[in-house]
Amino acid sequence: MIEGILQYEFLRNSFITGMIIGVIAPLLGVFIVVRRLSLIADALSHVTLAGIAANLLLSKQFAFFAGISPLYMGTVFSVAGALFIEKLRSVYKHFQELAIPIILSGGVGLGVIFISLADGFNTDLFGYLFGSVSAVGRTDLYLIILISIVVIMVVFALYKELFILSFDEEHARASGLHVKSIHFVFIVLVALVIAASMRIVGILLVSSLMTLPVAASIRIAKGFKQTIILSIIFGEVSVLGGLTFSYYLDLAPGGTIVMIAVLILILTMAVKKFSFQKAG
Repeated sequence: MIEGILQYEFLRNSFITGMIIGVIAPLLGVFIVVRRLSLIADALSHVTLAGIAANLLLSKQFAFFAGISPLYMGTVFSVAGALFIEKLRSVYKHFQELAIPIILSGGVGLGVIFISLADGFNTDLFGYLFGSVSAVGRTDLYLIILISIVVIMVVFALYKELFILSFDEEHARASGLHVKSIHFVFIVLVALVIAASMRIVGILLVSSLMTLPVAASIRIAKGFKQTIILSIIFGEVSVLGGLTFSYYLDLAPGGTIVMIAVLILILTMAVKKFSFQKAG
């Protein structure tokens, strides 16, 4: 089955991208969930949508933008959204959670305006919203590989700091860690992963890939590192299974990936419940 799919270059690109996303999205997702910042992924995904819509609008107005992948504009908007979140968190020091809905609302508003100016929805935009197995080009793949290398290297380099910051921010400050700088780097990484994931999973569903595998692994993992490992395994199963089923059954890959992740979550909950009853 897999061999038949991989005979096409665009599908090989999609599967390679999927394997990469299946690692880096749950990897960052563990830290996001532990820090109770799950909505950040939603906020930045909507900002990314505004970037995609802006690129489609500019492509109609200027020939120069027609040859540029919307992934680049989406990445720029996503990173800019991350920077604005950090700025708003410093402005609303006692109400830092306000930064996320403000950026989410702004992203939705900009996206709707750009989409309406670009004469509404089209096939390309639907592919970005819900994912597509044929959307990943060679240049997109290279950018996603670069993003994944940066994400993995930074997480390994700052693993101890991210771990401490995730579980006890006050202790991290007392220990002399540069909490603001670390959080800034982390949220930029989240923005990059969201931009990289949108081709496969879709903008509207990318936050699910960062949280559902983590939610499943938390049910059965016995430690933080095991949570990371299981999250990545569940993410890979969801992505590769979703891409395969979406290709053969002509389904939206984003929705298929998310539903497999939901099934994995249900199974882990059932296993946990069965184990608890057996132990009792």
